[in-house]
Amino acid sequence: MQWATRRSNKDRSEATRAALIAAGRKLFVSRGYAETGTPELVAEAGVTRGALYHHFADKRALFRAVVEAESAAVAHEIESAARPGLAPLKALSKGGAAFLEAMQVPGRTQLLLIDAAAVLGREELDAIDARHGGRTLREGLAAAMQAGALRELPLAPTSQLLGAAYDRAALAIAGGADSGEWRKLIDTVLAGLAAPVLPQQ
Repeated sequence: MQWATRRSNKDRSEATRAALIAAGRKLFVSRGYAETGTPELVAEAGVTRGALYHHFADKRALFRAVVEAESAAVAHEIESAARPGLAPLKALSKGGAAFLEAMQVPGRTQLLLIDAAAVLGREELDAIDARHGGRTLREGLAAAMQAGALRELPLAPTSQLLGAAYDRAALAIAGGADSGEWRKLIDTVLAGLAAPVLPQQ
């Protein structure tokens, strides 16, 4: 019985946290961080202010949790597309296309690429990215280099450079640019980094 009670309390706690993150996501996107207050957040989530502060120290902490959740969702889409068994360059291309597609979820580009840097700062946002989208890109590049499909390049700078290119593409697409053109351009850049094919002896 005690186990069931603990489990029930845990489920309720997780449900409250999820409701707050969902409410934060909705309001931070529709109203902006500065214009969203804690009264609106708890009203949207259907919880008390005490519940908000039980789970999050303040509004910024809730915003950070929203960014973390959105980043994890993007990484999940990338990993689903770049499935095991694909050739390394194909996996990178598929993963990149999945990133650009995932970033087209309404409000996501504004939230992750514009607002998050302003609210959290570059260092904190980079740490979040390193656990999610940045990690998937870094792992994909490392796998391609180890397989001999890509030139041996410094992994961290290469990942940062290509990550910046993908972010810029996502911003352009959010502004109305042709997503197909950006995908082709980044694929061309990746092809240029491919290891040269040595002639048969």
